[in-house]
Amino acid sequence: MEALTSLVLAAFVGYSGAWYFGYVEGNFSLLLFLACVVTGLYWLAERLVFLPRRRAAAAVLAAQDAQRRADLAAKGITQVDGNLVEAQQRLLMQPWWLDWTAGLFPVIIAVFVLRSFLFEPFKIPSGSMIPTLLIGDLILVNKFTYGVRLPVLNTKITAGTPPQRGDVMVFRYPPKPSLDYIKRVVGVPGDEVAYLNKRLTINGQPIPVNPLPDFFDEDTMRYSKQFEESLGPVNHRLLIDNDRPAFVPGVEEFPNRQNCRYSVEGVVCKVPEGHYFMMGDNRDNSLDSRYWGFVPDANIVGKAFFVWMNFSNLKRIGSFH
Repeated sequence: MEALTSLVLAAFVGYSGAWYFGYVEGNFSLLLFLACVVTGLYWLAERLVFLPRRRAAAAVLAAQDAQRRADLAAKGITQVDGNLVEAQQRLLMQPWWLDWTAGLFPVIIAVFVLRSFLFEPFKIPSGSMIPTLLIGDLILVNKFTYGVRLPVLNTKITAGTPPQRGDVMVFRYPPKPSLDYIKRVVGVPGDEVAYLNKRLTINGQPIPVNPLPDFFDEDTMRYSKQFEESLGPVNHRLLIDNDRPAFVPGVEEFPNRQNCRYSVEGVVCKVPEGHYFMMGDNRDNSLDSRYWGFVPDANIVGKAFFVWMNFSNLKRIGSFH
């Protein structure tokens, strides 16, 4: 079992290392699921086979020690060498290969359940959601609001509440589902979303915006025009760069592209059933639905709602809209 366990652990370490250095495309959900299965099998084997064997060996040792003391006592010898308790503890102790498998199972299964069905942590890697979310923000994503999904398969097993306009949502990037993206829900199924001359209109109704003081980005050391937008029940901030053109460059081919009309003024899209139109709050610095299309319901990961840490700015901790 030691050799087998060494191979299993080496496989996990090798896969993680190859993922870290970019040699393979990793899937953390799958890796965590496999870790649960493997450590769970060891945990069952420990409870049903290995622990009973060690306890039986400790009982045999106790019986042998008692017989030895009885034999010596019959000969008038009362002082007997040996520490039965220490010897039994050594026999009952888990070997290293069980410590690193069965011993980790309760922790791994707790993380798996928490991450798969309740809350999942993410790190904001880019500035597409500035000023709502900054680079380096560590956020929590609610995994059950939009319906509980099976891990790895991402199949919905409860209905939940459909995403609403204004929600900040994490989803699997449609052109490359192994990547997680975060944007704001702008259009829900059936909506006609127009973003023309940098003004958002939904179903023919302009979305109200109010100017705010300019936003200073400490990373780029520049100011940007900042506004407050009222999208559904959510009031949130957004940035507009007046120096960037209104048209959408480099548009990709994507499913249901016929639902979108592009012009020098921007884009107008009709959101198909079971899909969502996503945009970043940093409107002129966001690779979003304008470029690669709609997000299908099957790609939804969860609703982002809380910054639990930013190591360079502790004031960032808290909820957001």
